[in-house]
Amino acid sequence: RCAHLTESMIGQEVTMMGWVQKSRNKGGLIFTDLRDRSGILQILFEEKDCGQEVFEKAARLRSEFVIAVSGIVQSRGKDINAELSTGSIELSARELRILSESETPPFPIEENTKTREELRLKYRFLDLRRPDLQARIMLRSKIAAEIRRFMTGEGFLEIETPTLIKSTPEGARDYLVPSRVHPGSMYALPQSPQLLKQLLMCSGYDRYFQLARCYRDEDLRADRQPEFTQVDMELSFVNADDVLAVNEKLLHTIFKEVLGVEVKLPIQRMTWREAMERYGSDKPDLRFGMELTDVSAVVKDCEFAVFAGALSA
Repeated sequence: RCAHLTESMIGQEVTMMGWVQKSRNKGGLIFTDLRDRSGILQILFEEKDCGQEVFEKAARLRSEFVIAVSGIVQSRGKDINAELSTGSIELSARELRILSESETPPFPIEENTKTREELRLKYRFLDLRRPDLQARIMLRSKIAAEIRRFMTGEGFLEIETPTLIKSTPEGARDYLVPSRVHPGSMYALPQSPQLLKQLLMCSGYDRYFQLARCYRDEDLRADRQPEFTQVDMELSFVNADDVLAVNEKLLHTIFKEVLGVEVKLPIQRMTWREAMERYGSDKPDLRFGMELTDVSAVVKDCEFAVFAGALSA
């Protein structure tokens, strides 16, 4: 991949494939930025090296053309681009294949685009090429891989539970799916694998986990979507401290292996009652230290209706 080339590979012949980010024709030289999910690599087309036919083909390159280029890795000398991980090298092209041409994209394929969301979603396959979105998706994949590695090491079995189930009473509305083989009947999509994982515990699978897809037919909230993924687990023969310990170690491992951040263990714990008494919320943000203060004694003789009403309650 583009960003995997290093200075140690100077002089080697390689073949690279990807999307044209942009191409600049300087007359006798054509500079093309080749992009894939790893990053960007500069390609140099020089007619004396690649030949007239390849050079003329390179002159046709436009944004989002898909190409395959073979050439020699060489140093860029003093023309280093510090913003790129491959900024000290480039590929001196010898051969070029245009795998797919492209019309002019409806918006630039770049980070932090100001394009309207409706247009981005209409051309989602283009939107997902943007480096910032690709970085998030690759980060998610890395987290999922680390979760699986950790949970397997802790003796958990990854078991997929059904997603077409009988409707069960939970905290939100179910999404319903009509059954073709049972006319008039409906399947429900799971709000969580709760009953299914408890069935697994009864069956002797004492440690289960999965990256579970969950569905809840409810309005959007800041921390909830109609469809979401959760790390779901269930343990037998344990107490509350055992469950918390596994989750603490999981978080510690993810932050360390994925982000390089060391989370100090044990993580601070707080009971629900303490949180409500100190912060008035069961999910307080401890960064701000905005604790509640009892001022009843100070305002006990105040005639202000808000204070008087609160005291009388």
